[in-house]
Amino acid sequence: MSEKIQKVLANAGLASRRNIEDWLREGRISVNGQISKLGDRMNPNDKVRVDGREVKLIPPESQKTRVILYNKPEGEICTRKDPEGRPTIFDKMPMLRNSRWISVGRLDFNTSGVLLLTNNGELANKLMHPSQEIEREYAVRVKGEVTRSTLQILKQGVKIDGQMAKFNKITDGGGEGLNHWYHVLVKEGRNRIVRKLWESQDLTVSRLKRIRFGIVTIPRNLIRGKWMELDHKAIDEIIKMTKISKD
Repeated sequence: MSEKIQKVLANAGLASRRNIEDWLREGRISVNGQISKLGDRMNPNDKVRVDGREVKLIPPESQKTRVILYNKPEGEICTRKDPEGRPTIFDKMPMLRNSRWISVGRLDFNTSGVLLLTNNGELANKLMHPSQEIEREYAVRVKGEVTRSTLQILKQGVKIDGQMAKFNKITDGGGEGLNHWYHVLVKEGRNRIVRKLWESQDLTVSRLKRIRFGIVTIPRNLIRGKWMELDHKAIDEIIKMTKISKD
């Protein structure tokens, strides 16, 4: 039974569905010797090449789902390579055979905190999909005068890049002057959405840390720049955050 190429390759752990769609647009994928385009379909036994290199596909049902919790520090990017030569989170990940780690969303260069990675493309895609409305909680230090009116506007919603966005919850985290912190909750993973919401009110984010993704928080003993692999019980709880079934 044929399926869309991006779904087959993502489920096999090659990359996220979004990345594979980009590769298809760029003409980097061929199936049975023919360059593929977005919307094309394939069978699991078809011969696939990416950038001319053959890809050995392992059926997802034969792969063990693995999930890593990474305490990302500031100063690292979430792409595999950077033209500027900046450090990437993938430099620190353990090696995988016949698969690769997929970042569940991204944290920008100057943002730290909770980041999940998995070898299960379907799980990664579900965790990132807006329909899941998975809660993301951030601790943010803000420069500028934050009034009650400002907080109300941010909770009601403002237009960001042509779409409405809001904080589902804002809690005063304490501090004074340039060291005033807030905890904010969003249910979407749009690029830089937390920073852009504050900036829409002429405020500057000086520090940003994700402290929770769904049910996942960072244990006290997991220091910045270190990762831990989650056990079966924790993975089952993460899968329950989505609407997919466990193989």
